[in-house]
Amino acid sequence: MTTNTYDVAIVGGGHNGLSAACYLAMSGKKVLVIEALAKVGGMATSGAVIPEAPQHIVHTCALDLMSLRVHPMMPVELELDRHGFRQVEMTPGYVYLHPDGNSLVFWRDPLKTAEEIRRFSAKDAEAFLDFMKVLDAFMDIAVPMMRVDPTRFNFGAKFGALRAVLKNIKLKPDIVALMTGSAYQATLERFEHPVTISAMCCLVGAAGPITNDGTGIYFILLGFLHRFGVGRVVGGMQQLTNAMASRLKELGGEIMTSAPVDEIVAEGGKVQGVKLRDGRFIEARAVVATVHPKMAFEMLTPGSMDSKLMTRVALAPANAHGASPLKVDMALSGQVSVRRHQSLRHDGLDLRKSVLLIGTAEAVLENFATSARGEVPKLPYMWITAPSAVDPSQAPEGQDVAYLYPVAMPVNPREGWDAIRDRVGQQVIDHASEYMDGLKSFEIGRRVEASPDLAKRLNVHNGCVVHVDTSTMRSGQNRPVQGAGVEILPVAGFYLGGAGIHPGGGINGLPGRIAANRVKRFLAK
Repeated sequence: MTTNTYDVAIVGGGHNGLSAACYLAMSGKKVLVIEALAKVGGMATSGAVIPEAPQHIVHTCALDLMSLRVHPMMPVELELDRHGFRQVEMTPGYVYLHPDGNSLVFWRDPLKTAEEIRRFSAKDAEAFLDFMKVLDAFMDIAVPMMRVDPTRFNFGAKFGALRAVLKNIKLKPDIVALMTGSAYQATLERFEHPVTISAMCCLVGAAGPITNDGTGIYFILLGFLHRFGVGRVVGGMQQLTNAMASRLKELGGEIMTSAPVDEIVAEGGKVQGVKLRDGRFIEARAVVATVHPKMAFEMLTPGSMDSKLMTRVALAPANAHGASPLKVDMALSGQVSVRRHQSLRHDGLDLRKSVLLIGTAEAVLENFATSARGEVPKLPYMWITAPSAVDPSQAPEGQDVAYLYPVAMPVNPREGWDAIRDRVGQQVIDHASEYMDGLKSFEIGRRVEASPDLAKRLNVHNGCVVHVDTSTMRSGQNRPVQGAGVEILPVAGFYLGGAGIHPGGGINGLPGRIAANRVKRFLAK
């Protein structure tokens, strides 16, 4: 048995693990990142994973940069531009495609978006501008608190949030209604035209079921879109995590890949290090687990963690509503187009460069309800895009990659995914091809991944890409659960640092950054 000694061992080489490692290494700590897979990145990876198409770059999970634009500290503080990280803004970011051929563009400028809506309803356009005032106020309150560790006093952030509350005191009823009511309610309160209603539902439905209380906060996505825009990593998402890995090595940190962890070793109420599946032991004064909290707690030496807290974490909701995205990637020999919807616009906008939202309000509701019953929706509501349209380096010249993302498919279909995966993948492609020309005729190869595939590949409970479902009850110190979102856990030196802690999912590195600061305070004692 080989023993190596580090200040901190980090379990999980996703972007949050790399974030925590870089911040710790910057403070002079001896850090090791341990990744089970053959390369770093976790959910922030890309590469040629379709065997028939070795020159087509596929994003195996995350694609867009919105959260990193909202919280841009990490790339600046870690100087990732020196290590090859670059991003481009998508203009426009999202476009809703209605089945009747109409389209509604979500421009970066809310006034331009309002003019899009005005084509369908003048009342809806004015309601949208009023809604943006509520969302702007909500963001002024929420964003400062999202960026800080909820266990600290955070006087500056709290003062900024309070100032925003007082400035927008007349909007308090609307803000409270947004935070406590459903996203569907917030939509129907304001809008009347089917296109406007469907566009809003298709946008916020990506965060989860829109009829549950507390889901009105999902509309922060709309606020983020207008205030910060949407970006893409040039060369694919892997370039972001490669830049982080390069920065870590420059700082003296180490990375170990193809090294699954069997146990986070704890004795006498304190972590001792980690034991790898091949028998090696890595001694460490602190361990940061950036994997799913349930898996992280299960890795701890049996009996070392409080059983009540173990139970809470094990039962933290992860796709608890029964729905999970399906992922279909396609390598294409030609370039897709969106002819039917573009022909009705008359403004020359190239829709293939945006994320396209497909479905109706009724489809969004039906997809989540159907999936909760273990059934496959007949008309999948989805987001689709061609990443290579924005960044041609991701496919051979004159060719494309397609990213199809049906938002609500059953986590556990009655027939089992092994029996229906291929059939459902074809169903998704058939439906998407009604909006995106060339998908079927240009196909070279495809990759279909359902929730159990994602769960197995990335070790995430129920295939939940944000680790723990997003809600007002699962934020701050209550994320992932009460008692586990605190700085000091019952096992000294053990820390969570992934999407399962504040502020949650998204590519921004904040959970890793928060965890690193907690570890630094622990090691300074």
